[in-house]
Amino acid sequence: MSVLHPDLLTTDGEGALPVRIVMKDAPLDGAEAAWARAHDFTGKAGQVLLLPGADGAIAAALLGAGDTFDPMSARALPVRLPEGLWRLEGLEAGDAARAALAFALGAYRFDRYKARPSRAARLAVGADVDVAATLRIAAACALAREMVDTPAADMGPLQIETIAREIAEAAGASLTVTTGDALLEDNYPAVHAVGRAAAPHRAPRVLEIGWKLDRAELPLVALVGKGVVFDSGGLDIKPATGMRNMKKDMGGSAHALALGRLVMQADLPVRLVVLVAAVENAISADAFRPGDILGSRKGLTIEVGNTDAEGRLILADILTRAGEHAPDLTLDFATLTGAARVALGPDLPPLYTDDEALAADLLEAARGVADPLWRMPLWPGYRAALETEIADVRNDSAAWAQAGSITAALFLQKFAPTTGSWAHMDIFAWNPRAQPGRPEGGEAQGLRACFEMLSRRYR
Repeated sequence: MSVLHPDLLTTDGEGALPVRIVMKDAPLDGAEAAWARAHDFTGKAGQVLLLPGADGAIAAALLGAGDTFDPMSARALPVRLPEGLWRLEGLEAGDAARAALAFALGAYRFDRYKARPSRAARLAVGADVDVAATLRIAAACALAREMVDTPAADMGPLQIETIAREIAEAAGASLTVTTGDALLEDNYPAVHAVGRAAAPHRAPRVLEIGWKLDRAELPLVALVGKGVVFDSGGLDIKPATGMRNMKKDMGGSAHALALGRLVMQADLPVRLVVLVAAVENAISADAFRPGDILGSRKGLTIEVGNTDAEGRLILADILTRAGEHAPDLTLDFATLTGAARVALGPDLPPLYTDDEALAADLLEAARGVADPLWRMPLWPGYRAALETEIADVRNDSAAWAQAGSITAALFLQKFAPTTGSWAHMDIFAWNPRAQPGRPEGGEAQGLRACFEMLSRRYR
């Protein structure tokens, strides 16, 4: 996978051109005021204006701050500034660090298939900005985004395994892989059922990274990710419009792997397990069917009401596996339901947990790093929508409940670890429209919030 340019952020500011922060409707002097009027620059949040010098060359830039400066607005700078070295003027240390991270996030480009890869501007920062730590966070987000952006032909179960192996080897962690029919032998029946229709070279697999597992005195954190590399919907096939972006249905696995890499790079004082089920929900004569009754690792039987509700099936098995480690904390990520988008739109991922302290910590961390989450209820009144006459649970909730994201979370709760705390994030992992510093395509959601929470809890 590609990495961010190593000197995207640097403390060597020699020759860097200044970027000045301008509040909305703030008065400018002389020629700058005339230049701003000519280019309709008013200091509106996110506006960028290049200023020429006496020789006509670019000498500086203005960044609009609106009524209150938001450091995340610096995310727009890499695409609006020409290539070269720049520095932000007049920021306090905290804002400078947050703006540096925003700049690094905004520098992401998915240009793997471009004949001429693009180069972004670079930013000089002060010595009070931890460049290495900032770039680690930005690189984790870039990894998740690039995995989501990569077409399914080039991001199958084997490719996810390869990335997991690279992450594990770099950290000195273990990696266990269970593939194909071995999933039945090792008691992952739901993962096998969902993925068995795929071509042999895209066979389903469960990936498990273990780090510091011999350190029994440390708390154990489990990260769990849905890795459906392409979701046709199975025999309950999606329409063409619904299938177009289903390369992104492995976004949960991308987040779990990227967050796991961050935890290990930061050497947080925890034991870590990262679990990913990587499958393709394909269509063939061997595809699982509506009406089938599947076994699960937990021993509960599941009636398949809809083969397009496959993500919760594979998560059922690996959440159960996570529970076998008796974790103190479990976080799962999944591009699980369209209902989450109906409820909260593409930018605001639902957070589900029945642990009040964990909810408070995650939401506080999310606000602190401008990586929003919104808590949704695990409403017990909807549990009845998962009941069925001929199995222990159904994978498609009864229509009367309507709240599809909530009922999906309630389904997962049946399989979540019973030790410690558990939180589920129903992410979109996608920018549906292009904005400066936020190109249309893969997006990391909740990843920075979770890392911030873990960093605060486990110092």
